[in-house]
Amino acid sequence: MEHYEVCVIGGGPAGYAAAMRAIDYKKKTVLIERKKVGGTGIYNGALSSKTLWEISEKIYDINATISTKKPEKFELSWADVSQTLKEAVFDRKIQYSAHLKLLQEESHSHLFTFERGDAEMISNSEIKITHKNGEQKIIKADNIVIATGSRPRTIPSIKVDGEVIMTSDHIEAINDYPKSLVILGAGVIGCEYATIFSNFGKTKVYMIDKANKILPFEDDDISELAAKNLNDKGVHIHHDANLVRMEVIDGEVEYEIEFPDGKKEVLRVEKALLSIGRVPNVESIGMENAGIKMSKRGYHIGDIDTQTNVKNIYAVGDASGRIALVNMGELEGRHSIDKIVDPKIDPLSYSNVSTIMFLHPEVATVGLNEKQCIAQGISVKVVKIDYSLIARAIASRKTQGFFKIIVSDDENMNILGMRAIGAHASSAIQAVALLIKTNQSVTQLAELVHPHPSYIEGIQECVRMLLNKSVFKSAVFGDGLKCYRLTPDGKKTALQRL
Repeated sequence: MEHYEVCVIGGGPAGYAAAMRAIDYKKKTVLIERKKVGGTGIYNGALSSKTLWEISEKIYDINATISTKKPEKFELSWADVSQTLKEAVFDRKIQYSAHLKLLQEESHSHLFTFERGDAEMISNSEIKITHKNGEQKIIKADNIVIATGSRPRTIPSIKVDGEVIMTSDHIEAINDYPKSLVILGAGVIGCEYATIFSNFGKTKVYMIDKANKILPFEDDDISELAAKNLNDKGVHIHHDANLVRMEVIDGEVEYEIEFPDGKKEVLRVEKALLSIGRVPNVESIGMENAGIKMSKRGYHIGDIDTQTNVKNIYAVGDASGRIALVNMGELEGRHSIDKIVDPKIDPLSYSNVSTIMFLHPEVATVGLNEKQCIAQGISVKVVKIDYSLIARAIASRKTQGFFKIIVSDDENMNILGMRAIGAHASSAIQAVALLIKTNQSVTQLAELVHPHPSYIEGIQECVRMLLNKSVFKSAVFGDGLKCYRLTPDGKKTALQRL
């Protein structure tokens, strides 16, 4: 029986990162993947959807620029869009394939083995691998890392056929722009696809939002601006709507929604996209044989530090049921191996997770938002600057958006969180994320020489405003510069600034 020090089940972002980290420690490692290496980090997920977003943003920007010059819109066929998408996926696929091949044939062949097939734990140290041709073998492993990813959540009463009613696994394989599309769910993924198809300008988009605001976990200033931009591009959002039924009739999607006042509405569209979250792929990997217990969000984690209740088995990425992000999956995968090597290492921190929402304009977040501060009973200071006061935004003619920084309500003013919505928002938060991780004060940014003109100069102006030494004074630009104290009861009190 082949024996390994580490067995990783699943070759998505989390599993791949775990296997490569194990190689760093010179652990004899086997990586088992039944389908595609890279998982949703490449296919029907992070890379592919963001490729679509990038294309759609370019189309939207071109048409926004030429709209005052000529009536004809610039259009790109779905065939061309699809080809670009395939090329992006192929580029990343080849990188993984070549990397795996060379690892096994050259530099690390004595350490690393890749197995294509289904994996099932038959104990906490034995794994059965079933290959496509039906052949089976059993291997032994000192440690097991479960990184089996996730799949789109569906509703039993709605038949997903992949052509008319779809999930994110199907939407990118359509043959042409749908004339109309309803999206069930107004979280990040639903809003991203609404942005993509409304950017192209070929699809009438509807969204079913069970809450009264999209992105309900975010502060009102973020969700309201995101909703306004979707509305401006023709997206119709059914707020406070409960889906009564959704079915295919005469090749189209008919859906019925009900509102709190009892009013109902029936609409027909060409296609539907279910975007209501994801569920871990854990049903067929033999958890019961290994003694792993489930919790509401996935595996029973114990110390919530990637380790399950079975000490030599770890759960990372989407399979753990925690934060379904590529960057967090990779971090958890690497951390699980670090923990195998040194069980006493510091636990992972989830307090400064950086995220991007690919909307129009994009949204970037790190740390706490105002809602979370109120929920945790924290009094904070908040400072905001509008993009219209940032030189680079003016030069780019992209002045919609803002930076918002949240700090502790004391003399130290340690950074607790940041929200950015606007052009290049995702490039602006990393320095702040580092300061949050190291529990640093905003004063670290006040005198740092930022490149000019740049969007991140707005962050510096925010910091200077807190220190009462900003170049522009909030008393003059009251609409664009705001500085206030937020108390746990939700009250906002303006801080007096020159």
